[in-house]
Amino acid sequence: MAADKDAFADVLAGNASYANSFVDAGLSGVAGQGLAIITCIDSRINPLAVVGMKAGDVKIIRNAGAHVTDDVLRTLVLATYLLNVNRVLVMPHTDCRMANNSEAEIHANIMDRHGVDTRSMEFNTIDDQAKVLEIGLTRIESFPLLPDDLQVAGALYDVHTGRLEMFAR
Repeated sequence: MAADKDAFADVLAGNASYANSFVDAGLSGVAGQGLAIITCIDSRINPLAVVGMKAGDVKIIRNAGAHVTDDVLRTLVLATYLLNVNRVLVMPHTDCRMANNSEAEIHANIMDRHGVDTRSMEFNTIDDQAKVLEIGLTRIESFPLLPDDLQVAGALYDVHTGRLEMFAR
């Protein structure tokens, strides 16, 4: 599946514009504010802006549905021991496709629109966002390779108001 040579022309043009005004801030790659955010891939979410921080402050981990997966846990181990992370915010959002459709609906939609049978994989749709968030927080808090003093919280981001609602446990 090689890309058409023009398929990324807009990306390269955008990067040229960005690079023309780019100033190296000398950031080290660690989380300057000690925070990691686990959120969804939804492009309506700008995690740094949501929490009032800037480049270099936060480690951002994304996947469809903001699930705390094995790969997220692996990434958190690296982030806590090597990249200055001492706080984790799990941040799913309102109006999420993973929470608005069932597994069967998503498989059927892909089949109907693209003719691809995806039933051999799980998309991990979400019936109850609060329950999935609770499970994710528990996975982080009980993971034996993460530091005992790691601060962990959850919040639901409202894509229509920009507000966070902290998850009460």
